[in-house]
Amino acid sequence: MKFETKAIHAGQEADKATGATIVPIYQTSTFTQDAIGVHKGYDYSRSENPTRTALETALASLENGNHGLAFASGLAAATAVLSILKPGDQIIATDDLYGGTYRLFEHVFSPLGINVTYVDGTNTDAFAEAITEKAKLIWIETPTNPLLKLADIEGIAAVAKQNGLLFAVDNTFATPYFQQPLNLGANIVVHSVTKYIAGHSDVVGGAVIVNDEKLHEKIKFYQNAAGAILGPFDSWLTLRGLKTLAIRMQKHDENAKAIAKSLLEHPQVLTVNYPGLSPQYQLAKKQMKGFGGMISFKIKGGYEEAEKFVTSLKIFSLAESLGGVESLVSYPAAMTHASVPPEERKKRGITDNLIRLSVGIENAEDLLEDIEQALAQSAQISLVH
Repeated sequence: MKFETKAIHAGQEADKATGATIVPIYQTSTFTQDAIGVHKGYDYSRSENPTRTALETALASLENGNHGLAFASGLAAATAVLSILKPGDQIIATDDLYGGTYRLFEHVFSPLGINVTYVDGTNTDAFAEAITEKAKLIWIETPTNPLLKLADIEGIAAVAKQNGLLFAVDNTFATPYFQQPLNLGANIVVHSVTKYIAGHSDVVGGAVIVNDEKLHEKIKFYQNAAGAILGPFDSWLTLRGLKTLAIRMQKHDENAKAIAKSLLEHPQVLTVNYPGLSPQYQLAKKQMKGFGGMISFKIKGGYEEAEKFVTSLKIFSLAESLGGVESLVSYPAAMTHASVPPEERKKRGITDNLIRLSVGIENAEDLLEDIEQALAQSAQISLVH
């Protein structure tokens, strides 16, 4: 089956009990057994639930993986992956990554003795150079949050394999529609399904997809033992969103492309970060089918100009998160990356004039007009200065 068909049908057969075409919400904590230890594959919803199973099967199928696991959030999914490490182990991670992941590394796992080395993800050799005898895992985002940098998945996979390391890719920004890291050599794919996969800003969830059976068993054990699972209703909402992922991503991509080009030509904009207009364009073409709906850019001026821009927008909502059908604007330094210390933010290019857009699927002309008028408002601040 092709992607669009799998998104609608994989793991989502008609309900055997009733013939319901859509997977039901099995809103139950427990399952009645015929005898002690004799049941129909389910005994307790923390361990497994039919609605969640359908979602996990669908997600694995879309990433061309063998096993999927759904969690209560993207960070819960990341935590489950990191649970396979032990004190003294080393993670090598891209230096541009989601602030919540940085917080998880630095404030949850570093105190437990798991060391994180950050490298420039655009330099494949930097991963090899950072490896010590304690290295166990390479962790990347591509495109990164918030600067939309790309890492060479195939190249880094080769480094990981040569050195006996596991390789995890956070594929949230690209989605499996535009990028499939397992096909390029990654061992683990992580998603915040809150974003594009669910797609409607009405659910929080995460996922891990792997091929290796033993790796799956380890992470699944943690999922059940720690209990940060995705509930049946949230699993159902995510499944519903997943069905339209392909057509939504096409529109996100189309709109973002138009906006990125417009921003690049605007006198109030200094730089634009977007894979389709990047110095890394050839790499983007090589490992992605499309460039997605995320853009970040630096506006002329500083905090005041940025604040004027984000508060002048009428269609874009100033909000955390991304990947919904509606357009959102974020100010990384004080929102998504507030947990990163100021000196680290500056070092990584997350400056006071950086703005991030999650481009929705509204009419492109309306979005362009909204950005144009907000940039004009921002420019007035610069004139006053």
